[in-house]
Amino acid sequence: MKVIVVGCTHAGTVAVTQILQEHPETEVTVYERHDNVSFLSCGISLYLGGEVKRLEDMFYSSPEQLHELGATVLMQHDVLKIDAQAKTVTSTDLVTTELTTEHYDKLIMATGSYVVVPPLFGIDNSKVLLCKDYAQAQEIYKTAQNHRHIAIVGGGYVGVELAESYADTNHEVTLIQSRDQLLNNYVDKNLADKISTLLTEHGVHVFLNERVQAFNGDEQVVVETDQGTHEADLAIVCTGFVANTELLRGQVEMDRRGAIIIDDYMQTSDPDIYAAGDACVVHYNPTNKAAYIPLASNAVRQGILAATNLFGHKQKYMGTQATSAMALFGHTLASTGMTLHAAHTAGFNAASVTFHENYRPEYMPSTAMLTINLVYNRDNRRILGAQLFSKHEVAQSANTISVCIQNKNTIDDLAYVDMLFQPNYDQPFNYLNLVAQMAVAQERRA
Repeated sequence: MKVIVVGCTHAGTVAVTQILQEHPETEVTVYERHDNVSFLSCGISLYLGGEVKRLEDMFYSSPEQLHELGATVLMQHDVLKIDAQAKTVTSTDLVTTELTTEHYDKLIMATGSYVVVPPLFGIDNSKVLLCKDYAQAQEIYKTAQNHRHIAIVGGGYVGVELAESYADTNHEVTLIQSRDQLLNNYVDKNLADKISTLLTEHGVHVFLNERVQAFNGDEQVVVETDQGTHEADLAIVCTGFVANTELLRGQVEMDRRGAIIIDDYMQTSDPDIYAAGDACVVHYNPTNKAAYIPLASNAVRQGILAATNLFGHKQKYMGTQATSAMALFGHTLASTGMTLHAAHTAGFNAASVTFHENYRPEYMPSTAMLTINLVYNRDNRRILGAQLFSKHEVAQSANTISVCIQNKNTIDDLAYVDMLFQPNYDQPFNYLNLVAQMAVAQERRA
């Protein structure tokens, strides 16, 4: 069988590896327009902050490794056209400009996403940069060495992580967010306020409810918003991602934002085309609906499933809770599932409780405060989401709640499920038990 994989970051890399490990007789051709594969963009902030010394360490595979497995790896090849009816891929070699057209039996679309580039005056200013791929990370690092004041546009995960990295490396940082809170896709406002306070305590200038309208200036970049102006030496735009799917537009079903719609086996509406990663939707378990949630964790799972199911539909996609975490100035922030705001927006009769206590007994040599928001559906008491924030490492607790959401567990299940007690780690009831018991008590009083 001849398989073509278009795009080779997370989903594409693991798909190629899976195919050739399980079915080494398969003829696999990879098209990648960049000169690298498998770049971990989530490590950019670690590199900028000095925790990772070499940006090259953010690659977990290489064209050479994929070639050794048996793949034909065509780097710096830009796919110009996919003809789903003829089952062909036309590409150009970006070095030689040579055009080629190749036939496939099955195709995996793993083209990922682009940074959303807002249509603003001055967005093409040389002092306005984007942040996603290896080349952009190199440019940001090089440029920031000679610029002290950095303006970051966008208060999502990337923007907040970059703000920390630059604050930790003696830069002056201005963070501009168009909404009334940071990280609005991940946490409710009470935790977002804690994040804003933490950033401010470390010297970051946080501006909320300000929508950027233009970039001006020569020596410095002037960021114009609907509330005023901010001068900086460099601006970095981190305003989200959009699926890179133009090659298949009109040939497979897509959602209104252009993300490819897939079934439980990663198959598109064309039976010979599969999709994985940021190019396609995920099944979001809290709502039981398709959603666009570009995360590396989703991409690697989908890539393996696409590769597996090319050879017969063996493994169903379990969906996702969009579980994620970040380290921020010695704290851990982790989330899974829906915020209370998102649950209300989706039409759920939702409620939440907030746990705010030490994670382990006060008689221990040290402890740390832990805040947990637990979101649940009042109609059936099922858990919809959770957010955790502490100096204590609580990321794995988000994974536990993710499993609860996946398995449709209720607040009653979580309240008394078996969890260890040992004073080094928790109270006689684990904090996840305790926050669920708060929800049960809240419903009893209702």
